[in-house]
Amino acid sequence: MAGMRLSPEESPEANQHLQLPQQQLQTGREAASDDDRSVAADSWSIKSDYGSTLDDEQRHADAAEALSSAANFRPASDYSSDKDEPDAETSMLGLQSYWDAAYLDELANFREHGHVGEIWFGTDVMDTVISWTKSLCTDVSQGHIPNHVGEPKPQSVEQDEKYLSCWSVLDIGTGNGLLLQELSKQGFTDLTGTDYSEGAIDLARSLADRDGFSNIKFLVDDILETKLDRQFQLVMDKGTLDAIGLHPDGPIKRIMYWDSVSKLLAPGGILVITSCNHTKDELVQEVENFNQRNIAISQEPSATKDQETHRDHPPFRYLNHVRTYPTFMFGGSVGSRVATVAFLRN
Repeated sequence: MAGMRLSPEESPEANQHLQLPQQQLQTGREAASDDDRSVAADSWSIKSDYGSTLDDEQRHADAAEALSSAANFRPASDYSSDKDEPDAETSMLGLQSYWDAAYLDELANFREHGHVGEIWFGTDVMDTVISWTKSLCTDVSQGHIPNHVGEPKPQSVEQDEKYLSCWSVLDIGTGNGLLLQELSKQGFTDLTGTDYSEGAIDLARSLADRDGFSNIKFLVDDILETKLDRQFQLVMDKGTLDAIGLHPDGPIKRIMYWDSVSKLLAPGGILVITSCNHTKDELVQEVENFNQRNIAISQEPSATKDQETHRDHPPFRYLNHVRTYPTFMFGGSVGSRVATVAFLRN
């Protein structure tokens, strides 16, 4: 699991150690000392609207078994709850209790002052992700699998609506839901946002109602234990995989993440991940590891028919990445603070 990213002045390898937003660089010790926030999170007792999942323990066991066979992952920890104290290599940002308390604060600020809450990675990155994703989806709708998506091509409003209205979109870890509002402005119409924090969904719904985006659906749902029973042509992740990786059981939960996303993304669909904690190459390698794991499972005698399909067709393949983020040079290496990568569902 990658650690917290350092600034260029602190980082020995700029292309491998990128930075989380400064306001989010809290260690587990610092966040845990905020008694008021911890009490608020515990007293709120947020639970998913969808209840429990019968096979959650089995899915966790399967992920742990896969993890134990991979030499580049550490063994599963003994943590049994996200209330447990994280170790030095993890962060409170990986715990649901942190986000429950954070969105409790942001919801209160919205109701009192009308504040929209924090925009993860900032507005510049969000604007880049929106325009780049729109261009990518338009190209794919026209039958083009691009090798490079550069500046957005000029399109009429009618062309945008024609190409983008057929895309069903899922934003996992939607937070305040502003990413979906911006996608709606670009011509996407079938929009769903999920988050495991009820406070985030309350905030997203409140903002959407205020801003006139009644077409966006928001649901309380945990991507690792999803109860969604449909597939989507476009799945967006802006920081969710980063947060999952900061949980004490991050390596196991990352495997569960990829299992869930592979089921939610329709064949021929696109997954767009934006990360401030991983480089483009690291994300591509993680997907390749997931593909190889599925190929190995498909060759076992006990493989199901669905698993056997991965023998010749791995779940994902790299499609493209944003190339316009500012870069910096450190120690002879070129790095960027943010990576946005698209994968195609085979």
